[in-house]
Amino acid sequence: MALCHTSMTYSSSSNTLNASPPGKSALRAGLARLGHEISLLAGALALALWLLALLSYSPLDMAWSTSGAGDGLVRNRLGRVGAWLADVSYFSLGFSIWWCLVAGAFVWLTSLARRMRDDEALADDLSLKEVLVLRARFWAGLLLLLCASAGLEWSRLYAVESLLPGHAGGVLGYIVGVTSMRWLGFDGSGLLGFALAVLGASGVFHFSWSRLAERLGARLDAIVQFGRVRREEAKDIAEGKRAAQLREEVVQEERIELQEHHPQPLKIVDPDQAKPGWAEPVLDTGPAPLLREAPPIRQVPSDKPVGHRPRAHLPPLNLLHTGSARPEPASSDTLEMTSRLIEKKLRDFGVEVTVVAAMPGPVITRYNIKLATDATLVQVIELARDLARALSLVSIRVVDPGSGPEPIALELPNVKRQPVRLGEIVGSAPFQDSKSALTLALGKDIVGHAVVADLARMPHVLMAGTADSGKSVALHTMLLSLLYKAEPCDLRLLLIDTKMLEMPLYAGIPHLLAPVVTDVRQAIRGLNWCALEMERRYRIMGTLGARKLAAYNAKIDEADARDECILNPLTVHLAEPEPLERWPQIVVVVDELADLMAAVGKKTEELLARLAQKGRAAGIHLIVSTHRPAPEVITGLIKANIPTRMAFRVSSRTDSRTILDQIGAETMLGMGDMLYRAAGAQMPARVHSPSVSAEEVHRVVDFLKAQGRPVYIPGVLDEAPAPAEEQN
Repeated sequence: MALCHTSMTYSSSSNTLNASPPGKSALRAGLARLGHEISLLAGALALALWLLALLSYSPLDMAWSTSGAGDGLVRNRLGRVGAWLADVSYFSLGFSIWWCLVAGAFVWLTSLARRMRDDEALADDLSLKEVLVLRARFWAGLLLLLCASAGLEWSRLYAVESLLPGHAGGVLGYIVGVTSMRWLGFDGSGLLGFALAVLGASGVFHFSWSRLAERLGARLDAIVQFGRVRREEAKDIAEGKRAAQLREEVVQEERIELQEHHPQPLKIVDPDQAKPGWAEPVLDTGPAPLLREAPPIRQVPSDKPVGHRPRAHLPPLNLLHTGSARPEPASSDTLEMTSRLIEKKLRDFGVEVTVVAAMPGPVITRYNIKLATDATLVQVIELARDLARALSLVSIRVVDPGSGPEPIALELPNVKRQPVRLGEIVGSAPFQDSKSALTLALGKDIVGHAVVADLARMPHVLMAGTADSGKSVALHTMLLSLLYKAEPCDLRLLLIDTKMLEMPLYAGIPHLLAPVVTDVRQAIRGLNWCALEMERRYRIMGTLGARKLAAYNAKIDEADARDECILNPLTVHLAEPEPLERWPQIVVVVDELADLMAAVGKKTEELLARLAQKGRAAGIHLIVSTHRPAPEVITGLIKANIPTRMAFRVSSRTDSRTILDQIGAETMLGMGDMLYRAAGAQMPARVHSPSVSAEEVHRVVDFLKAQGRPVYIPGVLDEAPAPAEEQN
């Protein structure tokens, strides 16, 4: 038992104010560590020897309580010392001696774990009183455990006495057992022994039986709840199958009835023959920037080799999941039956219509309808919710063609939605054939054709949608499509994300012109820098006679081809004029406009409107997103200058009118389903934005980071004066 006491590494420190010299403190700490290591090693050796002696005990060995077999042989693995140690141990406590070995191993492992965690300082902080309490608890618990175990062993395991040198439970068991049996009887001594064993074990091994019971009860309750949930799920599945069978019988009866009253077959539009859902914004035909008379361009020989711009590799397509290329279309019988059900339900509501064509797609199916002479479009719009409820659908969108030649249509969600992957759109012919470095992969239209758009022609995007509408994923898809098209020398990004949720994923890519902005004040500084950069580009382009960024870069490329460089006309008066280089296009992404408007609304509105008005010719474009399309967030000035809109699912018709100037976005299905209205378009087009996982984003970002580190432009997020007004 001295082993257990030796291996317990309780220590205390006197609370004195005398400080030891540094050399003595280090020496004392080193000696303390050496002492701990020696005690651990000695404890492990003692435990191993004791274990070996107990395991190899033989009653034929001559020891303290036995005279041996008379042959003089020692069968214990530790020789005579082991024979005596095992004999004395079993004679004193019987098989209860193993509790001493277990307690010693527990103390040794606890000391080793504290040593590996370097928690000796925690033990040194204990006062002498606390150390004494811990030791007293351990020894008292061990004494209770041994007495209870030995007493129970003497009174109930007397059949094992043939294996021991004395009584079952040893001498201690005999003393405790006889006394408890005399005063409490067989049952009472058993209950008392069990209670004392539980109390002693908690003192030795430092655990609480009440907490153990609570955890066990919680685990049993979780198992019971899990079984109850599984039974309820099985019951729901069985009821669902019965309901589906009954519904199929009802549908079959309605099918027969409708076929008798509607013999004309439905026209089903093949997706391959449908018009592709291209999203081509109307070209800006506004007035060109006001230019001054261009002076002669000052050119000097260049000290940079031709083609000096560093080139980077674009990400490969295999970093993205591609998925299936084309969804399985609904059967003609299903489309025919759904068309007849639409006619029947609307007839029940008092509106007579005829479904003339069906266009199945990956997410929805569009049914073109023809109204009767006494029916109106307003009636169909007002009955959209009731019709959706009657057909057990989430929502139905009524497509109003306005004054165009397109027919009135109903868009119904498919029972099985086909996922749209970004890899499909990036790998499609429209995206690959696009020459613009600002090509955006928007998704698929209602019949499954890839939809792409050129941000340079938009030239800005305003998008809105509630939580879980797919707006954030759409931001990722647009950013990744830009990174798949443009190298860092052609595109620089300013990412603003005050929520600190989405944009920090792109930290460290070489396309950034500044670190990802998460502070509102820095966001305003970044927008202000963009406005100043726009004015600077306008002044230089006006001096060189370039009307837009492409013309300016063409002049720089021509000078590079002649091994010359063009000096900045704004710095020609300096001793060392600045040589001009190609300018990359700048895309500013604002993930949450509502946060900026709430903090500095007037300044944000002014800067966004200014960039939207004049940024296109200077190569600066905006992608602005918000989850709260309220009038105080999307103001009239912002809407007037950003005509390209993307409306994901919103909570009300009012929000839909705010972002799109018409209803419809409240019927979107979520998960990237949106209404896209290009600049100059009269009606929005329904587009299903592709999905992209966080794993795909990380793969593309890691690939770009391997190309090189970002070269941040100085002063983007620094304090700067407000941009000046237009200058001649």
